[in-house]
Amino acid sequence: MATDEDDVRTQLFDALLSKVENDPYPSATMMDLIEEMADDEQRAAYCRVLLDKVQGDTFPSLDLIRRVSEMA
Repeated sequence: MATDEDDVRTQLFDALLSKVENDPYPSATMMDLIEEMADDEQRAAYCRVLLDKVQGDTFPSLDLIRRVSEMA
């Protein structure tokens, strides 16, 4: 059974993921928070967002590449 805390965590994750997805240079702090709080399903969604950013950028940041690599 989902608790209010789980619901808030899910909402926070979704909000942070949306910001990372839409920001060309996402905050390392936000990405750190996502990585700390994500469950397996959320981690997969986050990894897809980062991988899309790496694939869509001519010169992706080393930080994004490392984050994807560490989750693979």
